[in-house]
Amino acid sequence: MLMLKYPRLNLSIGWRFFTLMVSGFLIACSHPVQAASEMIPPSPTPFPPSIPTHPLLTSTPTPPLYAFPIQPPDVASFLCGHHDYPATDIQTPVGSIFVAVTSGTIDWVNLEDGWDGAVDDPATRGGLAVAMIGDDGVRYYGSHLSAVASGIEPGVRVSVSQVLGLTGTSGNGRGTNPHLHFGISHPTMPNDWQVRRGEIDPCPYLKAWLAGEVLTPDLER
Repeated sequence: MLMLKYPRLNLSIGWRFFTLMVSGFLIACSHPVQAASEMIPPSPTPFPPSIPTHPLLTSTPTPPLYAFPIQPPDVASFLCGHHDYPATDIQTPVGSIFVAVTSGTIDWVNLEDGWDGAVDDPATRGGLAVAMIGDDGVRYYGSHLSAVASGIEPGVRVSVSQVLGLTGTSGNGRGTNPHLHFGISHPTMPNDWQVRRGEIDPCPYLKAWLAGEVLTPDLER
């Protein structure tokens, strides 16, 4: 007779396994999974703090500062008006200090007195002279100097009240009362003496700067 053999079951182990499964099922039923709608959403990631803007990008531009062209001013005097074009002759002793009336860049310098009275070339009447273009876009010109300050040459940056030279009697200032010829004009070519010597009346601006006021020349006047 054919005999079949069946594996002997370990009833003790089987019973323990069954008990653990039932316990797990009961625990799961007593703690149902929380619905998605009831779950607390994670805190949103905060935006990075705003970066402060550099003060130079938000501050109001500083207005230009001005100084009277002769320092100290009390050694100088002037009258409004000029003989044949807008300019002002500022009477002052030889050797008085001529300064930049505002910050800017040197535009033109003449270091040689080439004026000849017999020829009287208008281009050389100024003698030793300096012209600068201010940061305000205006050209300023002083002539009849006795000396130009060291380092003053085209392209050099200067600050308001920086010494440009010393007053004198060069050019057609010879034989006249010592004075600084002062002219204001819009920038053109450096050798454009006809415009450089004076285009608008400097008198109201000289009075304002002498009083410590900030007044930018109006080239449209």
